[in-house]
Amino acid sequence: MHGVKFFTGAAVSVLLLALAGPTPASADTIEAALVRAYQNNPQLNAQRAQVRSTDENVPQALSGYRPKVNVTLGSGYQYQDVQATQNVVPPTPKSISGLLQPNSASVSVSQTLYNGNQTANRTRVAESQVSGSREALRVLEQTVLLQAATAYMDFLRDSATLEVQRSNVRVLEQTLKQTRDRFNVGEVTRTDVAQSEAQLAAGRTQALTAESNLTTTRANFRRIIGNEPAALAPGSPVDRFLPATIASAVGLSLVENPNVTAAMYGIDVNYLQVKINEGALLPTVTVAATASTAYQQQLTIFRTSSASALATVAVPIYQGGTEYALIRQSKENLAQQRLNLETTRDQTRANVVQAWGQLEAGKAQVQSAQAQVTASEIALNGVREEAKAGQRTTLDVLNAQQALVNARVALVTAQHDRVVASYSVLNAVGRLAPQVLGLNTTVYDPSVHYQQVRDSWAGVRTPDGR
Repeated sequence: MHGVKFFTGAAVSVLLLALAGPTPASADTIEAALVRAYQNNPQLNAQRAQVRSTDENVPQALSGYRPKVNVTLGSGYQYQDVQATQNVVPPTPKSISGLLQPNSASVSVSQTLYNGNQTANRTRVAESQVSGSREALRVLEQTVLLQAATAYMDFLRDSATLEVQRSNVRVLEQTLKQTRDRFNVGEVTRTDVAQSEAQLAAGRTQALTAESNLTTTRANFRRIIGNEPAALAPGSPVDRFLPATIASAVGLSLVENPNVTAAMYGIDVNYLQVKINEGALLPTVTVAATASTAYQQQLTIFRTSSASALATVAVPIYQGGTEYALIRQSKENLAQQRLNLETTRDQTRANVVQAWGQLEAGKAQVQSAQAQVTASEIALNGVREEAKAGQRTTLDVLNAQQALVNARVALVTAQHDRVVASYSVLNAVGRLAPQVLGLNTTVYDPSVHYQQVRDSWAGVRTPDGR
């Protein structure tokens, strides 16, 4: 009986042991789980590919500064039958016919000198889009790390809860055996036996429910972190990385939260789109040079060569009103994005306050749950002793046992919520990142790919060789 009680208490305290001593070398840690999620999560890797795709918008925009070169070659067969008039008096018609093999080659080069600064603004738009995509990547990185930490703590919570429920079943089985023995000697009635049987059946149901919950949590762990959970070490909160006060947390979130910074880059994109549409009203200046050579284009001419260099100025006068509608539309989009930024800031502020409140409540709940477990253990021991003296009924003992089980489950849940809440605050602030957590992993740097492709003039292979 005492051995069963001790095992239950050890299962409950598994989450609290994170700060009590070193972790066994063979145990998996929450930091290692976060590293695996950061490196291997397919959703996160897909977002990184999206950022690399967005990087290519910049060389596309920069192409507007570069010349365009075209080479045209032609070859084939052509039959001509020409009726020509000789320059004599009187004019005499002359028939010329034959099979030609015309060949031609031409090269043209064009360069835009001015287009209302549309190329410059498109480049700035592309750069802002790259910055915005990086912030979106930061959002997903934080989301995945929070999901990984939550999944890790969920498995610890549910595995500890299952141990509590299984231990409770063993205790209830012993209680039922003892009750039946006492019934056989006439110390209790059939009602006491029935009460013990009912409580045991309920305990087994709770154990089966806990086992089902653990199965679901295991699958979620595998989906987010990438491996089956085994021998998990206790988790610990990350309070050491948090601001000291809620005011400083809110202030930091308005600067570092990637949702806020992404919205700010969105304003830049929409502002520059206004400038691009306004540039469509300005003249476009281009220069073009062409050189060509053609052979046997006509029966009477063997070769023709030509070269030209032209400057063109195109001034838009009226294009049906589309350009003006685009300008007005882009201004409204800009106004909308500015309002979206304010909404994002308000939401971020609310998220920080909510997460901070949950963290503070979690700290208090852990202390209350620990006190509840201690008091429930004392109460159960007292009720058992009183039952032996005939001062308590079997139902009193069963109720006290269930109260202890509930208290231990509440403690496990409170410990879980305490750790997850600290990660949630760090996420709301915008600092849930490998660099801040000190994770032992190479941090993905999106600027590496950007620098590799930004000034690329040609080539179809990606920097990684695909």
